[in-house]
Amino acid sequence: MTQSARDLPNPLEATGLGRSAAGEADTPAWAWALRWLKPLWQRIIPWLVPVGLIVGWQIASAQGWISTRVLPAPLDVVKAAWTLSASGELWTHVKVSAGRALLGLGIGGGLGLLLGLLTGSVRFFETLLDSSIQMVRNIPALALIPLVILWFGIDESAKLFLISVSVFFPIYLNTFHGIRNVDPGLIEMGRTYGLSRWQLYQQVVLPGAMSSILVGLRFSLGLMWVILIVAETISAQAGIGYLTMNAREFLQTDIVLVGILLYALLGKLADVFAKTLERYWLRWHPGYQPAA
Repeated sequence: MTQSARDLPNPLEATGLGRSAAGEADTPAWAWALRWLKPLWQRIIPWLVPVGLIVGWQIASAQGWISTRVLPAPLDVVKAAWTLSASGELWTHVKVSAGRALLGLGIGGGLGLLLGLLTGSVRFFETLLDSSIQMVRNIPALALIPLVILWFGIDESAKLFLISVSVFFPIYLNTFHGIRNVDPGLIEMGRTYGLSRWQLYQQVVLPGAMSSILVGLRFSLGLMWVILIVAETISAQAGIGYLTMNAREFLQTDIVLVGILLYALLGKLADVFAKTLERYWLRWHPGYQPAA
């Protein structure tokens, strides 16, 4: 007797494809929805606390539990921000502050990176420079303000100096330790493969230290805005700090809060920028691979 079609083996089942297709077809709709909503939910979770605080703040202001002279309602702050934005005044101050911050970061961060690479790579320069740098590092940047005013007056140079000094040390320290913490086994392997000294530095040492260097950059980006707040109180004629201090003189607390929230927003954008650099420059590193 001949076998019926039902008794013949199914080639799809033998390879597992039939079971896979059947499993996909049998997946309930709620499982598909859960799979789609999970990434969305993970993006929403970090914003739950800030949104909840703002909602509570608005309710407390509307009910009269918080005096508007002490803390204006969120809607009043939004209105003040919109008015300043529509007049163009807000963008002028943001542009001036961002220019100061980025220029100070370029000067101080560039010097910190250069000296960190130098002292981390050459023992002679570590012996010559590191001890002096560590002594200067323990002097608070804000304690230098009277001396900075004597040196540079109250123009832009004083503000740039304070920002540069503040961002110098985090990048220097992390660069130095990043270079020193590169696995010696990787360096020896590179020599075995015949890499020249420059190739070894470019392809092994710098990539190995990059995660530490970017940590220093990320810390400096946050510190940059903190110091800028103080720097812009030194007789500034424009900038977010000037906007905030001027509003304080006229008891415009809504504009003061606009300035404070602008610093927070710019700090967050700087942190997002640092994370983007980490994902790009460390895409080879297992710890920075996107979750599957």
